Amino acid sequence: MKKSVELAKATLLDPVDLEFKHIDRLFEELMSRQVDYADIYFQRIRSESWSLEDGSVKSGSLNVDQGVGIRAVSGEKTGFAYSDEIHLPSLIKAAQAARSIAHVGNSNMIQKLKPHQTYEKSLFQEADPITGLDDDSKVALLQRIEAEARREDPRVNQVMASLAATHEVILITTNDGNVAADIRPLIRLNVNVIVEKNGRREQGSAGGGGRFGYEWLEENERGLNFARNA
Repeated sequence: MKKSVELAKATLLDPVDLEFKHIDRLFEELMSRQVDYADIYFQRIRSESWSLEDGSVKSGSLNVDQGVGIRAVSGEKTGFAYSDEIHLPSLIKAAQAARSIAHVGNSNMIQKLKPHQTYEKSLFQEADPITGLDDDSKVALLQRIEAEARREDPRVNQVMASLAATHEVILITTNDGNVAADIRPLIRLNVNVIVEKNGRREQGSAGGGGRFGYEWLEENERGLNFARNA
């Protein structure tokens, strides 16, 4: 089993005691009425944000969204159902709903799941940026960025810095036995600076990010350079 599939299973299925054998049961439910094709799409997104203004934490948040989408195709008909809860009873109900929408087809082929990846190499780093640093370290990073902006120019009057991260896990299974997964990290740092002299105020901003962990901001002083550029 490929690493990304293992990570996706550990994130989406293991916490609710779901195994691939349970997903095989779902496909049996889906394909029992001459459905031509079916797939099941699992997704979990965790996101956080931190903002610092003049040395103090202004806000912090953490959100988790997850769910399952089930699709059944029969001829020209497509049935789709979803559940916000990832556990077997809810998935069975969603499978029955999708099947009911598309129940007239030509075949009901089912193959046992044989996990593999669509891509031989993951597109992104698989580390979770949200757990890569503890909360105190994230606040300390923003404080260092603010201090660097103030150090850059004595005319700096106000500094606002924000840090955000998302970790998305996707697992897709199909009735013909395929399994694919994708792990998608994303981070972003924004720095806004207000400078003032002789009653005149000007504002500058800089920032950046990508599909990395927070350590990317530490490499080559990227985070500090954003403060300097702002």
